[in-house]
Amino acid sequence: MKTVRQLLSEKGNQIWSVSPETPILQALQLMAEKDIGALLVLQGDKIAGIFTERDYARKVILRGKTSKNTPVKEIMTSPVVTAEPKQTVLQCLAMMSRQRIRYLPVVERARLAGVISIGDVVQAIIADQESDIQRLEDIVMGKDPLG
Repeated sequence: MKTVRQLLSEKGNQIWSVSPETPILQALQLMAEKDIGALLVLQGDKIAGIFTERDYARKVILRGKTSKNTPVKEIMTSPVVTAEPKQTVLQCLAMMSRQRIRYLPVVERARLAGVISIGDVVQAIIADQESDIQRLEDIVMGKDPLG
């Protein structure tokens, strides 16, 4: 099973972030520009929270806030659930399902190493299963798996 480290090495470790004081509207504009569904909220190099489309949908209008004047820190999710590079994608899927989250920042030795999404995890698991199926089909068909 693929590890988070392997997944990040394939997809890259690009991290998009804002500060806690960033206005929600500015954060939304960055998310739209980068075509992403979440931003890490960083205070220096430390994770202060995560701001997702879900946070916006559930916490702005319903709480009488405005996107233009409200800082991200007022609606971000905190504390943030994180993953480690040594974890498998299956472990991450279980954690994401249990916590009902779609994004996992990856932290190694107290440093941010990247972010994975539920889509990244599901794609990795599907690719792994397809590879296993192909190997089994090769064995059943009498093909030499080594050559």
